Amino acid sequence: MKHSEFWRAVDTVFGSAYGRSLAQDLVLSGIGRTSAEALEAGVPPRDVWHALCDDTDRSEADRWVFRDDTRRHRRDTR
Repeated sequence: MKHSEFWRAVDTVFGSAYGRSLAQDLVLSGIGRTSAEALEAGVPPRDVWHALCDDTDRSEADRWVFRDDTRRHRRDTR
């Protein structure tokens, strides 16, 4: 997972305003930092994403939303 995929997943699952607020304010129990702090400190985005999903009780579908390849879907629908 890239940083851009992390932020796209945050926006998709939580909405842009609430998601950015969570990333800035919620200290992740498994990491001991906020998502933004963890990313800045070099924690892999995938680890941050899974910690955020754990702490906010997200569904499995939400947890793997970043795996949805929109390019593939566009190709398949042409």
